[in-house]
Amino acid sequence: MSRKSWLKMVPTENCDILMTFPDSIDDHTLLWLLNQIRVGIPQVSIQIRQHKHTQAHAFFITTTFENLLRGAEQMGMHKAVKPQYGGGMRRFSCEEDNIYENIDSELCFFTSQERQSIIKYWLDNLRAKQGEVLHNIHFLEGQPIIPELVARGVIHQMFPLHEQRILNQLMTSWVQAVCERQPLDDICDYFGVKIGMYFAWLGFYTNSMLYPAVIGFLLWILAEADQTSQDICCVVFALFNVVWATLFLERWKRREAELAYRWGTLDTPAESLEEPRPQFRGVKRCSPITGCEEFYYPPWKRALFRWLVSLPICLLCLCFVFLAMLLCLELQEVVMEVQELPGITRFIPKILLAITVTICDEVYKKIAYWLNDMENYRLQSAYENNLIIKMVFFEFINSYLSLFYIGFYLKDMERLKEVVTTVSSVAENLIISVQLGQYFNTENHGSIALQSMLSSNIVESEQGSLPPRGSEGRLHREGRLPGCQHRNTGGV
Repeated sequence: MSRKSWLKMVPTENCDILMTFPDSIDDHTLLWLLNQIRVGIPQVSIQIRQHKHTQAHAFFITTTFENLLRGAEQMGMHKAVKPQYGGGMRRFSCEEDNIYENIDSELCFFTSQERQSIIKYWLDNLRAKQGEVLHNIHFLEGQPIIPELVARGVIHQMFPLHEQRILNQLMTSWVQAVCERQPLDDICDYFGVKIGMYFAWLGFYTNSMLYPAVIGFLLWILAEADQTSQDICCVVFALFNVVWATLFLERWKRREAELAYRWGTLDTPAESLEEPRPQFRGVKRCSPITGCEEFYYPPWKRALFRWLVSLPICLLCLCFVFLAMLLCLELQEVVMEVQELPGITRFIPKILLAITVTICDEVYKKIAYWLNDMENYRLQSAYENNLIIKMVFFEFINSYLSLFYIGFYLKDMERLKEVVTTVSSVAENLIISVQLGQYFNTENHGSIALQSMLSSNIVESEQGSLPPRGSEGRLHREGRLPGCQHRNTGGV
């Protein structure tokens, strides 16, 4: 069932993570998963609710403040320390909880993003016992349950909820603000450090681009019609760009370190201390270092997959992009040779190229995720680094191969200008059309603003029937509770 079916203008109380299930889910599966979570993660509180119209089920998951404190200690979460105890950020410890700022306030100590991160950490690390079976799914001992059920389609989706009050504040101070600094601390508190750091870099990069824009414009004005003055201006601008790029990188390193210290991520754990990904699979063995049981995946298998599967697929994608580009260019040659055709037809090959590039971007993104999942990286940092490499390769080849071919091989500057203009315009219009379609589709279901921002969904629910606390018998469906208000908390 789509997330939009759970959208409603009533806020959602006592819920941090929403887990939805397909319409065809049976009671045995729901009760089995409910029992696994309650036994394996006694810290969380779960309510099962049924959608009023579709009859689909969902788990509304939250926890208490005391359990959040224990979870923050387990995760090694950094929290701000009171000035009298030295200030700065420090890993949270329940034994020294009095030294942290706002520890006396249950509402202010944890942000909504931190609450959801802790609960998601527990859910992702819920592992199966030996011989655990659900229908035709046979779990390995120690295998994460939730990611496996998501991959098998037993769990439709699991996502955090937004908080209306903070969304309104961000809408005013960030989205609608003009010529004002981004509220980076508020963005970090609500969306997390990764999203906050991304927008910090985006703002820093945008501001830094002002200098080459101004210098380039002045040199363009000063350049005369003769070739000599133009060459001199080009050399001056190239030298300026070399200096500017160096200073830009060094200034960003300083800004990045400043934000990392402020947000408590400067001292990240070493790889030896980093926890394995919940989705990591392998054979169980006794660790030669710690002596504990762990999953082991031979490196040669990953290398074999990368050389025999990932590399050929990447080369095939490269060949496909090159062939599509050649076909569009050949089609353009044919169109230009036929004089009887109207003038607008010469833009058709360029529009086809732009549509192909836009569609291939989405296809290649899915291919990159699939290849990365199949390579089965143990650590999240390694997973993300290799995913970035694949995404950069796919998007660079897909977006710029045709431009390099026209500019450096054909050396046709007029055609290059036409292709750049057409591809940019068509791609931008396609993206805007998709976003507008998502926006109006969401509006028809009564969503809140910013629903599509950063792919975080504003989810609120209609309350259906609540099953009895015990697991005996089948789920109770007879009674329907009237709509109750629930807290709608912030997105990870």
